[in-house]
Amino acid sequence: MRRSSLVGALLIANMLMATRLTLTLPFSSSIPPLLNRTYRSLSHLKQFPKSHPCPLWSSSFSFCLHTLRKSTSPLRASSSLSTPSMAASSLDEGNPLLQNFEFPPFDVVEPKHVRPGIRALLGKLEHELEELERSVEPSWPKLVEPLEKIIDQLSVVWGMVNHLKAVKDSSELRSAIEDVQAEKVKFQLRLGQSKPIYNAFKAIQESPNWQTLSDARKRIVESQIKEAVLNGVSLEDDKRESFNKIEQELEKLSQKFGENVLDATKKFEKLITDKTEIEGLPATALGLAAQSAVSKGHENATAENGPWIITLDAPSFIAVMQHARNRSLREEIYRAYVSRASSGDLDNTGIIDQILKLRLEKAKLLNYNNYAEVSMATKMATVDKAEELLEKLRRSSWDAAVQDIEDLKEFSKSQGALEAGDLTHWDITYWSERLRESKYDINEEELRPFFSLPKVMDGLFNLAKSLFGIEIEPADGLAPVWNNDVRFFCVKDSSGSPIAYFYFDPYSRPAEKRQGAWMNEVFARSRVLSRDGTSARLPVAHMVCNQTPPVGNKPSLMTFREVETVFHEFGHALQHMLTKQDEGLVAGIRGIEWDAVELPSQFMENWCYHRETLMGIAKHFETGESLPEEVYLKLVAARTFRAGSLSLRQLKFASVDLELHTKYVPGGPESIYDVDHRVSEKTQVIPPLPEDRFLCSFSHIFAGGYAAGYYSYKWAEVLSADAFSAFEDAGLDNDKAVKETGRKFRETILALGGGKPPLDVFVQFRGREPTPDALLRHNGLLQVAAS
Repeated sequence: MRRSSLVGALLIANMLMATRLTLTLPFSSSIPPLLNRTYRSLSHLKQFPKSHPCPLWSSSFSFCLHTLRKSTSPLRASSSLSTPSMAASSLDEGNPLLQNFEFPPFDVVEPKHVRPGIRALLGKLEHELEELERSVEPSWPKLVEPLEKIIDQLSVVWGMVNHLKAVKDSSELRSAIEDVQAEKVKFQLRLGQSKPIYNAFKAIQESPNWQTLSDARKRIVESQIKEAVLNGVSLEDDKRESFNKIEQELEKLSQKFGENVLDATKKFEKLITDKTEIEGLPATALGLAAQSAVSKGHENATAENGPWIITLDAPSFIAVMQHARNRSLREEIYRAYVSRASSGDLDNTGIIDQILKLRLEKAKLLNYNNYAEVSMATKMATVDKAEELLEKLRRSSWDAAVQDIEDLKEFSKSQGALEAGDLTHWDITYWSERLRESKYDINEEELRPFFSLPKVMDGLFNLAKSLFGIEIEPADGLAPVWNNDVRFFCVKDSSGSPIAYFYFDPYSRPAEKRQGAWMNEVFARSRVLSRDGTSARLPVAHMVCNQTPPVGNKPSLMTFREVETVFHEFGHALQHMLTKQDEGLVAGIRGIEWDAVELPSQFMENWCYHRETLMGIAKHFETGESLPEEVYLKLVAARTFRAGSLSLRQLKFASVDLELHTKYVPGGPESIYDVDHRVSEKTQVIPPLPEDRFLCSFSHIFAGGYAAGYYSYKWAEVLSADAFSAFEDAGLDNDKAVKETGRKFRETILALGGGKPPLDVFVQFRGREPTPDALLRHNGLLQVAAS
């Protein structure tokens, strides 16, 4: 993720594609870690909050009420529009985007509200910005506080609109957003390039009182100065005009890229009437395929007799790749998946070329050699350090990945597979699943009944109580929601006082909802935006997943990887909600360097393998029977299954991202696909297909916040594995030690937000700087690295 600026607040709200993946990958490895929590960012400007999507193929991933009521709780998380100076009556009393609300009125916002609402808000903010520039002084009350209020208003309102586009997409909403997007970007540029504001921050930094400021305030000032430069504040008129045109065009291109991926994914449907064509698909997948058929007009479709519709939506796609015995079907679905958005009106090739060209031009205007240097200017790593880590992990993973393929060849041969001597992309996931079942006697589909969503959430909340001393209670009905399946929860401290709230939208809705999983902020904790003038405004978040919905009378029965995804996203939400930082611009996930923000999310995934935690959630939804102990042991043993292949896959994504943003020359002799295939020579044991167009759906770097930043998943994975090793060192069976370590994790990693450099925060928790040893050990690759 990335955020380090005041105007940086906006960027975060709009993470962690702890994500997880929007299924943007050619499945040359195994499918487990699939899904990409990809989500459109509010803006290309670094100052505005972005969501946190999960990695494409993270080693854990699977696929990463309607009545508005006034709150009667002591919540202080209302929109900044609710302050007297921002009264809705001065704007548009009939527009829900501009009302005084405790919680966003998601249930009543419609596309028709977007154009007038955003334009009215921008006009108001322009007036407030002019007033700030006229009266600005190098002090907190005269600079930072009014600036935070301006940023927050746009963050909240645009965040509502952008969120609805992600979870309730429609052509009308797209059109409305497109019509006002340029105006929104223009204002962001105007704000980010304000010389009076920039000069005031410089004056604070150079004043005699600088050393008396808190760490958090110093971070805000330093971040704002750096961000202003990266936003073009120092450019002369002609160069600034070019810079602004580039930013406007990048915004349009990224939006179009994401829409093309969504439309291409929705466009593909395969109707199947002969059940022999889908032999091997489990009952849950057949039920889902029949549900899809019903939604498309085949009203008599049933799981048993069909017809069935296969789509490229994660649950459907993954089920085919893992379980369909029909090799030709797997090939057809795989080829459709890796060629999404690469032809016809939805072709993203030209958009990618233009994005890369404009990013390089932007870098040159800012006196950087390439866009990766621009990206790294606000991260922990440098280009060299990132490449060094990726290469170290690649060397540690390569031999293991080669052996993974050999193991699959031998196993498939032993099973009489005709393709054993020529395994290719659409075979790897299928035979990986068969080998895993054989080696560990684990069948993911047979495990689903033990992982019902209600039980998983209860277990997750109990873990949070044990580790961090918080209570999480249902609060449905307190806040309006965008779909009847959305849940709302209240987080309370040990005294029973509310400290945060969050929404949870768990199920896949292919017709209107983006793929992947993500966490995003609704409101950030803030002293300045206190409603009563004393207590800070409370943080509010939302978690969005795309897991298998309930089928018939059964609850949502999850794969183990879907369980990991929920834990991942909750980790992001915890960092947002448990912050104790009252400076709103560095509270929660705001202001944390992009390559550190995945730490809490990936950290939480580790608890899925903790005996007490897992056995607490793994109860058969009908009988209440606990997951057998031997199955738990097999799950733990299977954790490192094909770890080399899965690690290599992530390294491929990170490496091609850096290559495109460092050495690639737009319009040069190499095409983007040449670069992809060249990088694959060192990062894929089985080369990609010549017609592979994975890049056309790589939303993380072309429609999200991960440009020259995908390495962040591995960078943060080093941090998260090392952080979890603190609990291992304390003794996972020692309840007292685990709780003490959990409280320390809360008071540092989760509480300090962006108020201190992430390395300092890590050292404060761990007592030393991080090493990759724990990550390699968890992945079963430590011996390989040593040798």
